[in-house]
Amino acid sequence: MKIRVSSLLGLAAAALLPSLAMAADTPAIDKADNAFMMICTALVLFMTLPGIALFYGGLIRSKNVLSMLTQVTVTFAMVCVLWVIYGYSMAFATGNAFFGGLDMFMFKGIELKSQSGTIYQLIHVAFQASFACITVALVVGAIAERIRFSAVLIFAAIWLTFSYLPLTHMVWGGGFLAADGALDFAGGTVVHINAAVAGLTGAYLLGKRAGFGKEAFKPHNLPMVFTGTAILYIGWFGFNAGSAAAANEIAGLAFLNTVVATAGAILAWVIGEWMARGKPSLLGACSGCIAGLVAITPAAGTVGVGGALIIGLVGGFAGLWGVTVLKRWLRVDDPCDVFGVHGVCGIVGCILTGVFTSASLGGTGYAEGVTMAHQVWVQLFSVIVAFIWSGVAAFIAFKVADLAVGLRMPEEQEREGLDVNSHGENAYNQ
Repeated sequence: MKIRVSSLLGLAAAALLPSLAMAADTPAIDKADNAFMMICTALVLFMTLPGIALFYGGLIRSKNVLSMLTQVTVTFAMVCVLWVIYGYSMAFATGNAFFGGLDMFMFKGIELKSQSGTIYQLIHVAFQASFACITVALVVGAIAERIRFSAVLIFAAIWLTFSYLPLTHMVWGGGFLAADGALDFAGGTVVHINAAVAGLTGAYLLGKRAGFGKEAFKPHNLPMVFTGTAILYIGWFGFNAGSAAAANEIAGLAFLNTVVATAGAILAWVIGEWMARGKPSLLGACSGCIAGLVAITPAAGTVGVGGALIIGLVGGFAGLWGVTVLKRWLRVDDPCDVFGVHGVCGIVGCILTGVFTSASLGGTGYAEGVTMAHQVWVQLFSVIVAFIWSGVAAFIAFKVADLAVGLRMPEEQEREGLDVNSHGENAYNQ
């Protein structure tokens, strides 16, 4: 019996249809997206070293500046190592609603050409590692000038594992909050609220610095603060625009929104300070810059430019209130105002994301069937979850560190300075 050639071709095509469909579902690797994401990753790494280190280092007293630089540098390195071993897997493996699994332990199954969207997965690994590094570094500003170096490392390892990784999975890894519809474009809950609550918890457990309230605790080097702020500002474009995961229109929107919101927040903070104290200050302008960057982070890729401006203005005034009024109400010694800026402005940004994502207000719009009221509730709920989760994890982490090595330096060594007592160095030789 003869079989026609056309019939054979038809059978072959039918056999190939499933594989062709699978190939169509896999996006092609885009070299421009890969280049863009590597640049964004480098910018976010630059935010931690040297950005956060210089910003925080200038805010504290000269006898402790090297301790701050060391804490940021070494926690940065430790987070990178833990990220390779199990961090990425726990954040982005399938897992359950709260934790990823260990399917990618030590990058098992991630090959050279494995993909994450239009980029290679290894680049996604690096980009997300930069977020983990800066989040842990943010915490140390709230516990500066009195904590043991060994306690910082123990806390960082535990808190990364039980707070940062699960919250990342919940929001960006397809977990609980993602399924609930929470919007967090670049880290309002995962990074800023998460770190701020941990810092606040640590500040309460450590207690106030020796002499706090009796002695003048002023930033020792405002040019250093400005330098750190400038580095953070430039790096933040990698932080926000890079969260689009491609060089596309959403990255462009996030880029412009970051510019506009930051400008609005600087003006709001400086005007508010000018009205309240009679003089505008460089420290106020720098603080306003960070406030605007934090506030727009969760919203950068979903709100319109007008919404970004309003978020920046509100964030600037909210941050000023956080470091002046709220800080007094809380009666906490937070040397770098981590909670006042990152906590307060992170909350403002997360909630206003639910408002200004509305298409009627210039945003990209909600998911089908979602109303503004529902989205705002979802945003508020995600803030509450981040507060409770981070607070509990941080309390446990600090308590374990306290039991293991003790949290606080002896008062005599604290008064002399952590630089010489923890690290045997002086920043400024006389």
